[in-house]
Amino acid sequence: MRALPWGAVEPDILRRIVVVSPHFDDAALGASHLLGTYSDTTVLTVNGGRPPAYPETPTDWDASGGFAPGDDVVAVRREEDLAALAELGSKAVWLEFPDHQYLDKKDRPTPHDVAPALEKSLKDLEPTSVFLPMGIANPDHVCAHDAGILARASMMRDGVIPSWFCYEDHGYKHLPGLLAWRVTTLFKSGLWPTPAVVPIEPDMRLKRAAIARYTSQLPPLREEHALDERLDANVPEQYWRLDVPPSGWEGLIDLV
Repeated sequence: MRALPWGAVEPDILRRIVVVSPHFDDAALGASHLLGTYSDTTVLTVNGGRPPAYPETPTDWDASGGFAPGDDVVAVRREEDLAALAELGSKAVWLEFPDHQYLDKKDRPTPHDVAPALEKSLKDLEPTSVFLPMGIANPDHVCAHDAGILARASMMRDGVIPSWFCYEDHGYKHLPGLLAWRVTTLFKSGLWPTPAVVPIEPDMRLKRAAIARYTSQLPPLREEHALDERLDANVPEQYWRLDVPPSGWEGLIDLV
């Protein structure tokens, strides 16, 4: 049997996909083509819970999205999420951790807080592959990534071994140096990120239709993340496989 070329992904790995999303819109923004291509996909949103209390004055992000004092923002965004994922043919699972914008820094969940809940949900879903965010810039993105790495280590100790990937965080990946920082951090940890040849059907119509369902997110995404410019440019989605280095290649870590 001919060996697979570097970067190729065995088809069976993509039989049941879980995309870990920090917020309700991140999977659609960074992995719509993946979700729209495959039939058995679930988006597992980490920061999908209500805060202990909404602030009396809506945050700048929420106010930009049209929310007023007293609105149940999470309820609206969950409905938007269901509509967006229906466009992509994906299921939704929400963890109950609040968005960092509602919490003082000392009260925000840590990766060690999130990892057990994330691991439990992943074991329940039994994916053949898990796609984490690269986890850059935004505290919730960083936490979701780091919690995913912890969950991966724990699941491997338990013999639960899906294949693990990262997808690039929409918008944040364009901030100078941050994607390179994450790649370097993973490389030095011994978990080498390598661009993967994941077969997808890049349907920009479908991606736009899914993102458009996040109605309350569109104004701040346009104002702060150049959403329209990125969609008009058809910025590609890239998926990185996470795995240990090939045997004998470990010494390259010392050269970085």
